[in-house]
Amino acid sequence: MNGSLLLIAGPSGSGKSRLTRLATEARSALAISLDDFYHDVDHPGLPMTPMGIPDWDQVATWDLPLALQTISTLLADGACEVPCYDISVSKRVGSRLVELGDADLIVAEGIFAIDMLAPASAAGIAAEGWWLDRRRAANFSRRLARDLQEKRKSPKVLLRRGAALYRGEPALRGAAMAAGFRPVSMRRAAYRLSTAPR
Repeated sequence: MNGSLLLIAGPSGSGKSRLTRLATEARSALAISLDDFYHDVDHPGLPMTPMGIPDWDQVATWDLPLALQTISTLLADGACEVPCYDISVSKRVGSRLVELGDADLIVAEGIFAIDMLAPASAAGIAAEGWWLDRRRAANFSRRLARDLQEKRKSPKVLLRRGAALYRGEPALRGAAMAAGFRPVSMRRAAYRLSTAPR
């Protein structure tokens, strides 16, 4: 395989997408959003919340085999189709051709990056995991402002989900550390990416 994989994990609202954009601007890197690999809302067997909607924070709502196959193909062949997922309707709405080009690094971010590090390494991918370490209250505020602006769900759902994510953040961080991720601040992560060789 040509190149390596950097998995960026962290709670929703921690700045994973921002850091991924910085990576593509600072060096030869290709960004992949792991959120594009969610299952459709009508996929059978999705875990449900007490509110009667799919629990999108459970890994069973996410297509790990497809994400792993896509990244493996990109590194091996230099191009592949990547699904396009619309969070507002909870469905895949098509796909796009992604080419590795001269990139030597795939930067993949999403809350399920934690679940991908071990399978990626087992598949022979040179993979590393970073946990974006930021204050919980700031994560909550950024997440709510973003989700309201993008009208991802109703305000009531967003507030209840945001409160649940706030409570669950320490456990999520612990899971990331157990999976082999390293905690990094936004400043440190951006610096490391900007000073890496192109």
